[in-house]
Amino acid sequence: MSASAPARSPFATNWGARVGWLVLLVYVVYATSTLDFTWRRFVDGMEHAQVFLGRMFPPNFENWDAILKGMKESLEIAVLASFTGILLSLPIGLLAARNLMPGWVSWTARGVIALARAFHPVIVAIIFVKAIGFGAIAGVMALIVASIGFIAKLFAEAIEEISLKQVEAVRATGAGFMNVIFFGVLPQVLARFIGFSTYQFDSNVRNSTMVGIVGAGGIGAPLFVAFQRFDYDVVAAILIAIIAVVFIAEVVSTRIQRIFSA
Repeated sequence: MSASAPARSPFATNWGARVGWLVLLVYVVYATSTLDFTWRRFVDGMEHAQVFLGRMFPPNFENWDAILKGMKESLEIAVLASFTGILLSLPIGLLAARNLMPGWVSWTARGVIALARAFHPVIVAIIFVKAIGFGAIAGVMALIVASIGFIAKLFAEAIEEISLKQVEAVRATGAGFMNVIFFGVLPQVLARFIGFSTYQFDSNVRNSTMVGIVGAGGIGAPLFVAFQRFDYDVVAAILIAIIAVVFIAEVVSTRIQRIFSA
């Protein structure tokens, strides 16, 4: 009979983790030094921020109709981009699931997802603005790409975590591929997919304000103009409107998620 291995102490020193933390600390110090981050600059920045915030109050809502129009367009961009992005993410996520598809299909779909995730929505918006011109359509297209990159990836990972017993049970009845998807796969991931979708809608509401800064429609354009004119009281009014819309979108998304998870 072979001798049993000595029990490992639960308080044994993990030298690998310690070395990793030390390397991370050294890199943080190095990065701080290369970025010219100094305490003097931080203090000066706080003083400038105090002046900047002082010029933002009280907010100026005199041009409230333009603010309302911009927020309405941003919300429309977010809704259209979320709806289209979710519809496209469903098949792409299914194709990217390695437990359902052949390797060449899943890796091709994952390549599409990786490409959609490669760039920030603002950069994608600039590309679409240059390609199809200024306006909300460029913002919608940019956020569709962002939605695919987020939802399709998480949807594929959720499918890869499902129980294949239910899938095999549906297949045993002689069901076709689409019936297997509808009755064996989707019921197991539907609640998570709703959660992914509502989160992406929240993200699109926020990002719709950013893409407008580069000419892709929405409230971002008036916000950028207000900054250029140093109308910081108008900037404050626009920011308050953005916060209100994002808060409302968060409440609506939470309610929707509760309804489908009940």
